[in-house]
Amino acid sequence: MERIIIRKAEIRDIDRILTIYNQGIEDRVATLETEPKDRTYMAEWLKAHQGRYTGIVAELEGEVIGWASLNPYSPRKAYAGVADISVYIERNSRGKGIGRKLLSSLEVKARENGFHKLVLFTFPFNKLGQQLYQKCGYREVGTFKNQGILDGIYVDVMAMEKLLT
Repeated sequence: MERIIIRKAEIRDIDRILTIYNQGIEDRVATLETEPKDRTYMAEWLKAHQGRYTGIVAELEGEVIGWASLNPYSPRKAYAGVADISVYIERNSRGKGIGRKLLSSLEVKARENGFHKLVLFTFPFNKLGQQLYQKCGYREVGTFKNQGILDGIYVDVMAMEKLLT
């Protein structure tokens, strides 16, 4: 595969980030969200991901093919060192190592911004995602039974974590 560039998300990336996120919503493998998002939503997301909670993109030949972000886990001070993460890969680029590159860069950003632990929530049936996280050193913490509703059906959500220290 050609050279993947990982860099901070910028305003020029909004349309591609939006497309990739909406693919994740449509495919029902990455989020409990069910309604497609719009540019306004994504612009607010980008605005909220310029500081400690950052957003990054994976670019191939000038096109964004994936993105990842550090997100607040909890507003409580006790959890200031913990970030929730998101990773989304363009449909045709999944399974090609882009997620691993994004995760690696996200971990560097997390350390630079004072996080000691990353957590994520995934569906137990998202085996491709789980394989990626396990290869990158994340461990399964447990499964929340009937945690959310997706298309009218209760679904379980698996929690995973990685200590950075």
